[in-house]
Amino acid sequence: MKTNNWKLIMSNNDSKKLPLWVQDREKVIANGQGVEWREGKQPDYSHNDRVFQQESKYHHPEGSLEAIAHNLVRTFEMEASNKSNPQEWLSVVANRFRMSSNGGKEYTAQETAEQGTYNLFINKNKHYNPEEETFESSFKVFQTAFPDGFLWELIEVFSGPPNVTFKWRHWGTFKGDFKGHQPSGEIIEIIGMSIARVTQDLKILSLEHYFDNSKFLKDLTAGSCPFHSQK
Repeated sequence: MKTNNWKLIMSNNDSKKLPLWVQDREKVIANGQGVEWREGKQPDYSHNDRVFQQESKYHHPEGSLEAIAHNLVRTFEMEASNKSNPQEWLSVVANRFRMSSNGGKEYTAQETAEQGTYNLFINKNKHYNPEEETFESSFKVFQTAFPDGFLWELIEVFSGPPNVTFKWRHWGTFKGDFKGHQPSGEIIEIIGMSIARVTQDLKILSLEHYFDNSKFLKDLTAGSCPFHSQK
């Protein structure tokens, strides 16, 4: 029956027959001919992927619910970061998509594309003001702080489709300047939970994220004060 289409998809033992957006994100990138890429070309995750392989703590069997959810979210993050037109995002139903954090405002795909996830998830504070940052400037700030990437992986899935509930970790090594704060060389990590409501063919309708969004900046600014080391 059509209402159980996602069960039929996930029961397929051949991962190559799964929808493209729940396969590895590199396959989505490789099939991105004609896409409006933000920098005019396909993103290169080769360095980030090497770091991920070294630092990842969880390895999910290919084709498992965990692997499918992991790939879906990573594809979404790649598309939200690199595809300027949300109508070209394969991982979501663009006209219906909504995303929120900690029960706050729901944002559309267009708002996510225009403002960027950092600006949507970080509240205004003395260290970072999302109202003063653009999509491009926000990503430059955090790419500078985390030159090896601020990586993401799924830890555990608690419930399957249509409401996929899962636990995750975001992490990166603080190697570069952050708003004048000198790098500590330490790993900054966020643990959170999310609920992804998906369609029959495993496209995201909504994402609800729950995590401590203040800890991230506290860890980044816990060390030296801005310009403290400058003469």
